[in-house]
Amino acid sequence: MASLRELRTKVKSVKSTQQITKAMKLVAAARLNKAQERVMAARPFAERMERLLGELAYLSKASGAAQLDHPLFKHRIGKRVDLVLVTADRGLCGAFNASLMRRAVVYIREHPEQDVRLWCVGKKGRDFFRRFYKKIDGEYVNIFQKLSYAQAELIGADVIKTFLTTDTTSVIFLYNEFKSRLQQKLIMRQILPVADVPGVEPKTDFIYEPNRAAILDELLPRHVYAQIFRILLESQSAELAARMAAMDSATNNAKDLIQSLTLTMNKVRQANITRELAEIVGGAAALQG
Repeated sequence: MASLRELRTKVKSVKSTQQITKAMKLVAAARLNKAQERVMAARPFAERMERLLGELAYLSKASGAAQLDHPLFKHRIGKRVDLVLVTADRGLCGAFNASLMRRAVVYIREHPEQDVRLWCVGKKGRDFFRRFYKKIDGEYVNIFQKLSYAQAELIGADVIKTFLTTDTTSVIFLYNEFKSRLQQKLIMRQILPVADVPGVEPKTDFIYEPNRAAILDELLPRHVYAQIFRILLESQSAELAARMAAMDSATNNAKDLIQSLTLTMNKVRQANITRELAEIVGGAAALQG
């Protein structure tokens, strides 16, 4: 059994750790409130834009409808797939990063016939795959501390350029979607080519002014940027929620450990007192004899 001094040192160390985890939980909760507001504000625009482009994508392939001749609508046949993995830049957020990286590994292993090119958003995914996976075409780190629309535009421009200049068949984003403070959902979502939304069947084509090509050239990149910005916001909120839950669990575990160590420390102290009393009584009996 550990000595009384060792137990006191352990209790002091666990209390210090508990203070850190509690502070991290409070910081994550404060940042989550702002991030959640941004997600809720971004969702309606991104969803309406997705529905609009889904209607246009449906028109682009519907028989007898006016064809929309734009490269971002075209479905291709080939082996290359670009997978954009969105992880966090830091750890201490439970299984947030591990579940994403595990799903990416499973996808690569389940599709050996595909030429999967990986794009890593976040340090954790980049550091993990850099050790054994050579097909990493893009890296974006340290973007979640001051996340802005400009960063979504940067990633979106690279994604669009790659789709237009290579033989890739699709660009898929893998990320955690924010559901609540206690729940995140793993999502694999195709961004390019723009696909029609199930259940959306517009009866007529749109009227374009000044012309169809000019409108699509402006609208499609904005759509990609909006969807990527929403994905980044969702991932940031999910990360903060996961970190808050993890730090809350760590704080409670530290509390339980302190109680256990305190109980053990009291037992050791009681045992020492009992032993000392026994030695005193034994010494007194020896003197009397």
